[in-house]
Amino acid sequence: MKQIKGPGIFLAQFAGNDSPFNSFPEICKWAAGNGFKGIQVPSWDGRLFDLEKAGTSKDYCDEIAGIAKQSGLEITELSTHLQGQLVAVHPAYDQMFDGFAPASVHGNPAARTEWAVKQMKLAAKASQYLGLKGHASFSGALLWQTFYPWPQRPAGLVEQGFAELAKRWKPILNAFDDAGVDVCYELHPGEDLHDGVTFERFLEAVDNHPRANILYDPSHFVLQQLDYLAFIDIYHERIKAFHVKDAEFTPNGRSGVYGGYQGWIDRPGRFRSLGDGQINFKSIFSKLTQYNFDGWAVMEWECAIKHPEDGAAEGAKFISEHLIRPTEKAFDDFAGVEKDVEMNNKILGIK
Repeated sequence: MKQIKGPGIFLAQFAGNDSPFNSFPEICKWAAGNGFKGIQVPSWDGRLFDLEKAGTSKDYCDEIAGIAKQSGLEITELSTHLQGQLVAVHPAYDQMFDGFAPASVHGNPAARTEWAVKQMKLAAKASQYLGLKGHASFSGALLWQTFYPWPQRPAGLVEQGFAELAKRWKPILNAFDDAGVDVCYELHPGEDLHDGVTFERFLEAVDNHPRANILYDPSHFVLQQLDYLAFIDIYHERIKAFHVKDAEFTPNGRSGVYGGYQGWIDRPGRFRSLGDGQINFKSIFSKLTQYNFDGWAVMEWECAIKHPEDGAAEGAKFISEHLIRPTEKAFDDFAGVEKDVEMNNKILGIK
């Protein structure tokens, strides 16, 4: 068995305009000071990272990796969650998602998609230059507004939606294949890839592309009431990245899975700091270790109650305490005996 690496931290929720969160060297020192050994870098945040440079300059990537190393950190993955979202956007969400893209493509969905695809290909090269194995992203969505079957979906709509999604992603997946990097889709509400079934639909549409893989985040499955442990048994061969994020789901007489348009603190399903929610991380780390997952355990912090800096400090310790050093021998080796064909035949009743 292999060992999970960690603890890592996704920097997206911590980046800000104030020190130490507004520059890459300073946020690296802060992360290391909290006990983290790896950082997942949001590629869209210019305060921390320049994707245009990274996708065209190995020297820049070496410089970034060197800054992280000075603080005792490794880069676990780059993230293009925002750009991946823009690979496929239904017109109903155009205005809301324009803010993820530069002003030059606002109000121009075709140009926005073209920009997003270019960003993804830059991320493939940057990941290659950084020597990374995986990349974190979203799939985008053309079908999400139809996730509940009312009004009834026209025949063939879902199949056409996934065919178009695959058409947009195949060139990107090929670029990542050329770079030797897996695309790890975070299965997330609001994306066409949000559970196991939708991932399977996409995988079939991209002809089981070897670079189409999963970023496993159990918190999104708790909010959907999906069995997050059985998911590992089913899809472990495609799980190539891991977000350690806690959540809780407490239905009541007024709202349930859909949340009633309430803010996060009032929703029955909400994200929590590590250890404050309902997720069985002991079983998750055991299953991933059992299946030889050797990627990074990366904390993604999203909590409506606790201060983020407290969540970070507690999160590094939480992950460290859940990492499992795999055994090198069976517990009952002491009772083992050498192979003896004649004795085995006697036990089996074979003459």
